[in-house]
Amino acid sequence: MPDDSESEFTRSHSIVRTPGTGDAASATPGTAADPGTSAIGTAGTDSTMNLTGEFAAQMAALEGGVTPEELDAIAALPSGSALLIVRRGPSAGARFLLDKLSSIAGRHPDADVFLDDVTVSRRHAEFTRSGTTFAVRDLHSLNGTYFDGVRVDDALLADGSEIQVGKFRLTFYPSRRDVAANAEA
Repeated sequence: MPDDSESEFTRSHSIVRTPGTGDAASATPGTAADPGTSAIGTAGTDSTMNLTGEFAAQMAALEGGVTPEELDAIAALPSGSALLIVRRGPSAGARFLLDKLSSIAGRHPDADVFLDDVTVSRRHAEFTRSGTTFAVRDLHSLNGTYFDGVRVDDALLADGSEIQVGKFRLTFYPSRRDVAANAEA
């Protein structure tokens, strides 16, 4: 148990002080003011965490603002399908399943991906599937379709790609089964 002279920060971050060096309670670990300390571990020990496989993908998704419910929905996707999640726009949080060979995004009420805003054309963009690969194609919309911030006529989609249609920013998540299969190939 640390003595009472140590700060709460020191106790909560498991700072290890090398004997004969500066005061760990008053210096930032690993700085010139206290070169003898190391956060979580002992001096000279590599404490880097390496994440692999599905866990790494889930952690990356969490860092991108994916909720646990969205993670569950993404994990449940069958092969050959994908999920679009609205990140910004009038219907933020809405999810759209892409499970057909062609899905139309637009302002028309019959659109597969219904985006109700005047900045979206009635038939704005088309999401197509070929096997387990997805692409987006602009359908000559007035305001254009953007892929990762760049206006495009068409683009192949990758896990985590951002598509902008009018005011809406959507993030693309393919089936985890397909992501794993493509990583192994």
